Order: sequence, then C-alpha cells, then structure tokens
Amino acid sequence: MPQALLPRVLVTGADGLVGQALVRHLSGWDDCDILATGLDQEPRATTRSGGYTPLDVRDPDAVEELFLDFGPTTVVHCAAMSRVETCEDDREAAWETNVDATADLAARCHRHGARMVFLSTDFLFDGTAGPYAEDANPRPVNYYGRTKLAAENAVRASRLRRWAIVRTSMVYGNGDSLRRYNLATLVARALKGSERFAAPADQWRTPTYAPDLAGGIGRVLRYGKYGVFNLSGRESMTAYDFARLAAAAFGGNPDGVTPTTTDALHPGFPRPLRAGLVILRAQAELGYRPRATAEALAHMAAQPGRPVSA
Repeated sequence: MPQALLPRVLVTGADGLVGQALVRHLSGWDDCDILATGLDQEPRATTRSGGYTPLDVRDPDAVEELFLDFGPTTVVHCAAMSRVETCEDDREAAWETNVDATADLAARCHRHGARMVFLSTDFLFDGTAGPYAEDANPRPVNYYGRTKLAAENAVRASRLRRWAIVRTSMVYGNGDSLRRYNLATLVARALKGSERFAAPADQWRTPTYAPDLAGGIGRVLRYGKYGVFNLSGRESMTAYDFARLAAAAFGGNPDGVTPTTTDALHPGFPRPLRAGLVILRAQAELGYRPRATAEALAHMAAQPGRPVSA
C-alpha cells in the first residue's frame, strides 16, 4: 500500500486511555511530529515522546491558536464525554463537548488543510442485531450514543473531504493516572481487594485492547484511508465472560465474578445489549489484526506495575 508522510499529528484527549495508547504508538514513528493535548496542565502519560499542551476543545479561540502555532496536517480527535450517566445528567455539556467541538474541529481542519480522524463508538446502535458492520443503521438508545451519532453527522456534513471515522467497542488497557477505570482495571482492582465483582451477562460487545486500537488508527493514518472503519476486538462476548477472562489473566479466581444484568447495574441508563462491531473491512483494507482477548489480557497483566487504577 502507498504510504503517506505524516509530519504533524495533533491528538486531542491524549490523557485518556485511547489517547495515551495512540501517542505511545505514534512515538515510534520517526517521520511523525506529535502534539498531545488534554485538559490537564501537565501530561498524565509518562511513556511517550513529542510535545504536550493543554487544550479545551470547547474553546474555539484556543483551538484556532493551536492550529496556527502547530500547523497540524492531521487531527485525531479522541476527546469526548463518554460516561453514559454523565452525558444523561448534563446533556448541555455532553452536546457541547461531543458535537459542537467536533463540528468546530472539522471546520478548522478544512480551513487549514488538515485531515481528521474522529473516534466513535458501537453505542450508536440499539443493540438488537450486533455485531454491526460500517453500513448498519444507527439507532442509539442513550444520550451519549445520540451525541456521537450527531458528531459523526457533523463530520460528514462539514466541507472537509479528508476525514475518517473510527468506531470501536469497550476499550480496555493500562494507562497513566487515568480518570476512569475500564472493565479490565475494575476487575483487577476488585480482585486485589478480595472483593466479588458483578458484570452484566446480557451485554455483548467486541472488547478492544487499547494498543491494538492505536495500531489500527495508525494504519488509517499511514495508508491515507478515509470513510468509516470499525476497529475493535474480533471476539463477540458478554461483559461477564470478559470479566472472567480478566480475572484469570490477573491471577484471580474467575468464580469471583458474578453475573448480573445491565439494568440492575445501571437502572435508568440503558445500554445496547447486543452491540459490538464487525471488522472485516479493517482486516481487508488495513491489515488490522487485533489480538485474541485472552492474549491481550495476558499482555496487559504482564506490564510492569500494571494494571493501574484510576
């Protein structure tokens, strides 16, 4: 495949799990100048190279100043409000962060001649027929999903031609001083305290290891791909089954994980029950090959000092 030189990549949300993994991955590229951005004054991630600067993507003046100073050729937009309950409780902030900021970034990418890669989710779908391919009809069941669908539509409706949307599902992995636990680190934390851990046995996803996702995004960038790509794990399983695999990987007893329902864990805050993604396009066009879940969890557990807590 032809390779495109990517001298200046701006990553938003670089202090989150996906952002950290992506910056770590891109740091291995000799031909890539990376600028990581986040809400903190100092970067949370320590295992990275490249510059860092604080950025609130909701501040258009700050975004414009950064475009003028850094001159990105590519923007990978990972910053978002992603907790379902928070988005439901503060809809105005969720819309401002997930939709308005995305539309503004797309417009600025067009104005400054940059391309854009936007990180999206399988929560676009209602969870009645997953896993879903790229051309499936979105029908979100919660406000978070609605904001991400609106953000995707804002990217498509912008005058920007060089865009890609990367959808993923239930990302897990290690990170530095993360604000939020992911399902794998939640399991590790519970088992470390000899607690039992309840996980929904009715919620199906395609769990995605953050380093694999970062590598897939890297392939979208390197090969100059546009359009929608599903980048997730290749195995469809329940959150309960995943938690049991995580327990085994972290040296705990899988029987310490107990099954429950999504509604019991999150009453009043629905999730799609049979979601997850089909990754055939990414496999064919990008050579995307995510690790098996058990292999990825073993890799995660073997990292020095890991898994970390939030």
